[in-house]
Order: sequence, then structure tokens, then C-alpha cells
Amino acid sequence: MLLHGTTILAVRRDGHSAIAGDGQVTLGPTVMKHGARKIRRLHNGQVLAGFAGSTADAMALFTKFEAKIEEYRGNLERAAVELSREWRTDRVLRRLEAFLVVADRDASFLLSGAGDVIAPDDGLVAVGSGGPYALAAARALARHTQLDAASLALEAMKIAAGICIYTNESITVESL
Repeated sequence: MLLHGTTILAVRRDGHSAIAGDGQVTLGPTVMKHGARKIRRLHNGQVLAGFAGSTADAMALFTKFEAKIEEYRGNLERAAVELSREWRTDRVLRRLEAFLVVADRDASFLLSGAGDVIAPDDGLVAVGSGGPYALAAARALARHTQLDAASLALEAMKIAAGICIYTNESITVESL
């Protein structure tokens, strides 16, 4: 699935996590909104989640994921696996066009409707049209700076926004 109009980046570093997202919402070739918030805090602020893809689909997934994270008492990996399993096997959910990036202080995952639960090797994961740019920038910054997770995520997103026409500079960062 090719996603336009969104970039989401998760960074885990030194016991801290951050998820950053741009604010652009597009409908076809038109920018409809510049300041959307695509990041949420869940489970009493202990879990972060960001989405890329169809907004309505993402809202449905946020609701489902929030129920799973509560059901499994904050166990991020278990909640991610169970949501992904349900997403892949449910006839209605399977049609949703969105990705979720979820993180707590100890883990981060990319979830897709294909059943993917991807845990990055280096604590960095990105999705969306500007995802590859944000990820490359984050990896370079992680190797060559001492920036904390939130600052690193913000700077990487600024770099992505300067390259990807579907990513804007209205960046939201949430951190743990």
C-alpha cells in the first residue's frame, strides 16, 4: 500500500521513546489540512501510537488497539500481536487501509493489516510517504549525535519534510 500525505517516525533511545508525525492530510492531489494530530497517548500515557493511511480506518484501529492495550494491561507486544492477528483475520478489519506505529519505553512496533508486527533492530521505525527519508535521517542522527529521543525524532522529521512533498513541517512529537 502506497501512502501519501503522512510521515510517522518512532525513536527509542536511552530508555526513552518518542513518536513524531507531520500534520498534513491530503485528499487526492489536494492538501486538506496542515495541522492534524496523528499521534495519541494511550494506557494512562504510557503508550504512544501514530497512524498513516486513511483517517477513518486509523481511528477504528486506534480504538481497537486501545482496547487491546487495556485488555493486556499495558503489555505492548501482546497487544500488538493480538491486534494484528485480529486485523488480518477479520473480514471487515482486513479492508482497513492504515498502518500503526506503537511504542512504549521498552519496545516499538509497526503494525499492518497484512499481519505484520515488525520490531525494529535499532529502535527506529517509520511509515508513510516520507517514512524512508525520516528513517534515514534518524539513523544518521542516532549514529552521529547525542540527541535525546524526542529531539532526534523532531530533527529527522524536519529533514523528511524538506525532501518529501507529502510531508509538512507541522510536526507533533509525543515522548515517554
